[in-house]
Amino acid sequence: MDQKGLLIVISGFSGAGKGTLVKELVDRYGYSLSISCTTREPRAGEVDGVDYHFKNKEEFERLIDYNGFIEYAQYVENYYGTPRKFVEDEMAAGHNVILEIEVQGAINIKKQYPDAVTMFISAPSAAILRERLVGRGSEDEATINKRMKRAITEADSMPVYDYIVINDDLEDCVNQVQSIIVAESSKSKYKEGFMDEIKDELQSV
Repeated sequence: MDQKGLLIVISGFSGAGKGTLVKELVDRYGYSLSISCTTREPRAGEVDGVDYHFKNKEEFERLIDYNGFIEYAQYVENYYGTPRKFVEDEMAAGHNVILEIEVQGAINIKKQYPDAVTMFISAPSAAILRERLVGRGSEDEATINKRMKRAITEADSMPVYDYIVINDDLEDCVNQVQSIIVAESSKSKYKEGFMDEIKDELQSV
């Protein structure tokens, strides 16, 4: 029975905790994680090829020219993009793939892959969102203010997502997202191979 993998798109406000959420999902359930390319500078502790594929602007734009991205976007003066080959190979192999991408990229993905499951991760409030950004200690006040202003625009796009998940408690958030993935994976459109197989078996009994 061949079953194509599910494409899971996770976006959210910067500081909502989507990176930690995705790490937990990958560690616990073995989902394939598409590692994005970016032109931003690595944060403390980030590793090239693990957290992101870090590229300079010229390298990134060459990949754009070669159609190497499913989607790419510019966010707070840096490029972010999703490599095409990894995602399509993993899905064809029957693996569920998680993309952690920005709103603009998520909208582009949904146009190309209408069956993709999209989730927007939010903090419980704007005050907690700012608190988390400050608590990271990785950006100055001006950058934090840019991210908060960007969040206003991102909030306008929340209705286009299939699910809105509030990350108040990490464990609850992980469980909720996993429940969504299990339910979506059981929909008939992802079980075509099984349905054909069981019908053939029933006819031979």
